[in-house]
Amino acid sequence: MATERTDPRALLPSMAEVGRALGPARHEMPAIDDLALAAARHADRLVAAAREREAARWMAFLEPLPDRLRDEDLRGLRAAATRARAAYGPKDSVRDVLPAELTEPFLEAIDRLLRELNRARHATG
Repeated sequence: MATERTDPRALLPSMAEVGRALGPARHEMPAIDDLALAAARHADRLVAAAREREAARWMAFLEPLPDRLRDEDLRGLRAAATRARAAYGPKDSVRDVLPAELTEPFLEAIDRLLRELNRARHATG
């Protein structure tokens, strides 16, 4: 007796269901989008300064951040902002290599972004 096989793709959620499960799209939260774009502009300045000073370690660390801050969805944006915040470690900090007039505005922008992401997460449950 032949058994009927189920297509394994039928068991996967549709793209619309996946999108709903992840929450609102980034463009639906303009405050977060604006803060992320501002942080990306600051990150661009840090990357340029690291390149100018030939700080290879910080170039490698910082180079992906501007694009991630511009393009990621909300979950990826939180990960990118957390990664950016990690550049300000107690033992190894971007502050030790790059000037404060660049590092401090970036840190402030990242902190504002993280606060807004936290606010949005708590507002939606």
